[in-house]
Amino acid sequence: MTDAVTFIGLGTMGQPMVRNLARSLPVAAFDANPDAADAAAGNPGVRALTRLDDGAGADVVILMLPSSSVVEQVLGDPADPGSFAGRLRPGALVVDMGSSVPRTTQELAKRLRERGVAMVDAPVSGGPRKAATAELTIMAGGEAGDYERALPLLRAMGSSVTHVGPAGSAHALKALNNLLSAIGLVGALEVLVVGTKFGLDPRTMLDVINSSTGRNQSTEVKIGPEVLDGRFQVGFSLPLTVKDITTALDLATSLGLSPEVSRACVRFCQAALAGLGEANPDQSEIARYLAKVTGVNLTR
Repeated sequence: MTDAVTFIGLGTMGQPMVRNLARSLPVAAFDANPDAADAAAGNPGVRALTRLDDGAGADVVILMLPSSSVVEQVLGDPADPGSFAGRLRPGALVVDMGSSVPRTTQELAKRLRERGVAMVDAPVSGGPRKAATAELTIMAGGEAGDYERALPLLRAMGSSVTHVGPAGSAHALKALNNLLSAIGLVGALEVLVVGTKFGLDPRTMLDVINSSTGRNQSTEVKIGPEVLDGRFQVGFSLPLTVKDITTALDLATSLGLSPEVSRACVRFCQAALAGLGEANPDQSEIARYLAKVTGVNLTR
């Protein structure tokens, strides 16, 4: 049996994405964790694959994997006929919706193209909440014809889809977006710590900031419920944050740039990850690290 779409990677984001996609067409789903595949198969239109190779005959293969290294492990060498990528038929389309390294994506797209396989990088922004409601922001990179072919599938998972350039460009933009988001989060938390130390109420500060020019997505969406209320469940891990913002900084330095604010943010987030001493802390737990090093607890 040949499926129109194979979806690989059924984590926090992949589960709701595959559920929304399956409302438009049948999907075969695979994850290294069989329980995740079985959970996805509980949705109408989703069939679980027990072996990865069973999905290689699909017209479109969608990847929602955590890094370029995992993408390379899953696909293998396109020139190797025994690898998953080597089993893809000419004319197939690979859509990488994770947060991969832009230069690695460019090279992978070139190697797939040599086999007659197209590639679009289509990372997402919006987190689990927007994934659940199919309101993700999706940026896409690739040749125009390949983007148009992927567009109906992307629209089934996101409410804003934009073609940003050739292969690799969307992964670059995603990393840069996440870097800017992290800068906003870290900056806002530091400001609240200073104000609280001075004697201001952090919730009053946040209310005023959100009516003023200092507001950003973190002040408006994340800090109130996740930090001040103590939930710490943004849904995006600090390790993945560090990975993405390091990718963005590496991109900048590879272009001969030295962005000092970005570098400081990356160093701070790396220190927070090491200082928290947890396996997989939530991004919002940066506030807990700040409490450890400053003695100022924003959670009330």
